[in-house]
Amino acid sequence: MQIAKVRGTVVSTQKDPSLRGVKLLLLQFVDEEGQLLQSYEVAADSVGAGVDEWVLVSRGSAARQVQGSEQRPLDAAVIAIIDTVYVEDRMIYSKKDQYR
Repeated sequence: MQIAKVRGTVVSTQKDPSLRGVKLLLLQFVDEEGQLLQSYEVAADSVGAGVDEWVLVSRGSAARQVQGSEQRPLDAAVIAIIDTVYVEDRMIYSKKDQYR
């Protein structure tokens, strides 16, 4: 699993039938210091995440283990919205502090 920040949404009117009704998010990965990395990924959202939230992303075959995704061609799935992240007793992210 990896931590990422939701940067936007991806809309597609023509897609595999198994992806109908699936919200797609554009994610940018975050390092252990809380800095945004250069890498991006599109992931299916099963938890209702929004732009600027930090999320936990499951990738590869684990992404297809998400309930209802067994027959979907997924490489990545958002599986949690993050409330806080601590690294070595230092908070690098707090959802609560983000909206002050």
